[in-house]
Amino acid sequence: MRKSKQIQGARRPVRRHLARLSAISLFVMALALAPSQLAVSHIGQQTAATNAAARNAALVAATQEVLKETSDLRQLSIVRAVQSSTQSRTEIERAVVKNLDEDISPADMHAAEVTLKKLGLAPQDFQYRALMTRLLTEQVAGYYEPKTRQFHLADWIDIDGQKPIMAHELTHALQDQHFDLRRFEHWPKGDSDAELAAHALIEGDATLAMVLYVSSNPMRALTFFKSLGAKGVDTKELDQAPRVLRESLLFPYQEGLNWTRELYKQGGWKQVSEAFQTLPQSTEQVMHPEKYFAHEAPVKVTLPDITSLLNSASRSDRRSVPPASADGSLSLQSTQVERATRVTWKRLAYDVNGEWGTYLLLDQFLKSPTESHRAAAGWAGDRYAVYESSTGQVIYVSVSAWDTENDAREFFEAYGKRTELRYLQAQSGNTGANTKSKSQTVMTWETGDGLAVVKLSNSRVVIVEGLPKQISSNQLLKLIP
Repeated sequence: MRKSKQIQGARRPVRRHLARLSAISLFVMALALAPSQLAVSHIGQQTAATNAAARNAALVAATQEVLKETSDLRQLSIVRAVQSSTQSRTEIERAVVKNLDEDISPADMHAAEVTLKKLGLAPQDFQYRALMTRLLTEQVAGYYEPKTRQFHLADWIDIDGQKPIMAHELTHALQDQHFDLRRFEHWPKGDSDAELAAHALIEGDATLAMVLYVSSNPMRALTFFKSLGAKGVDTKELDQAPRVLRESLLFPYQEGLNWTRELYKQGGWKQVSEAFQTLPQSTEQVMHPEKYFAHEAPVKVTLPDITSLLNSASRSDRRSVPPASADGSLSLQSTQVERATRVTWKRLAYDVNGEWGTYLLLDQFLKSPTESHRAAAGWAGDRYAVYESSTGQVIYVSVSAWDTENDAREFFEAYGKRTELRYLQAQSGNTGANTKSKSQTVMTWETGDGLAVVKLSNSRVVIVEGLPKQISSNQLLKLIP
């Protein structure tokens, strides 16, 4: 798990919702984080210092050993030595929180929360920062930090048993030396899908190297699992996290491993290394490697900013102000009424869901991975935006392009089914849906959260959720290409 930007989490909802969650090694998360079996409160300061010094010395030696073997296995030369040290749980937690706060602004965290809630992907009491802090501090057991070019291992982890994790993290160090990982830290806003695909390369490469490192010596696997400890793996926070966060967090490791393995089959480590120059452009290319090899680039989709339309509609819908007094002036009370009823809108997010995000959107309610994957598989490109009013109302707008008109219709029907399930499930909360109209190309629902519209137009699908009643859906749809 690289640390720096990977723990940025869901800067762009639904994916980076998730995109930058590629911070945690799959094996650290799923296997290697065993609770410490040793109580340390009774250890004297001198003994603790002696033990810490011994552990650091052992880690330095192990780092040199594993780095050399990983370098030979991954076929990337060691450009410079990698500094290493052990860190306490408190130190790791402090580093996680510091990076989370530095890399994700309060506005981005708010946008993630609002979007996930609007789409029914997280409960209404969901708090993004609190969850990510708990989740990441639960999972992190070791990391490579590109900013300082150092590797850190938790001091409660058995060094010999955790050499596979070291192989993973030291692969990141080799990647950094040859391909400069810091160039991925400031990904341009607006394409989290491509960002997630790039992290799938980074983590898939390191995970494949780790797998080959373990398979080169069967005893390593036994030592690795033995080191987990009798209490097993602590994944409480991961298990309880919203599915979209959990699965997007795992995507760079699971799907990234599968994709990198295909590159390795095609041209060995040389092909994997060349991918750092010819990055995957979408999660579609990761999920379908043949599309990467065919250079099938995603369609660039744009959406107009409808903030002015929303604000204009809100002004025209403002409640009438009491008539002026005899001298032609408005009373203070009248002015206060006008101000109190003024509603303003702003755009919180403007991003790409990608095939992976589209699949997660569908399957949250369809609960049929086969059906959801099939409906998302014809994805060619998309763009979505999220708007929030000063009164807390939220609007989600998206346009998706599809490979064929049949692919577009399949998604149109699947999203219509998702919409019915999404609002019917919330009916007890007075946000249930009553189908207003349904045709071959347009479906609309009146809900307690506003109007929901799904429109099919040739090989494109337009979705609007949460449209206020004072805005005509036809007026809005005319603005969307």
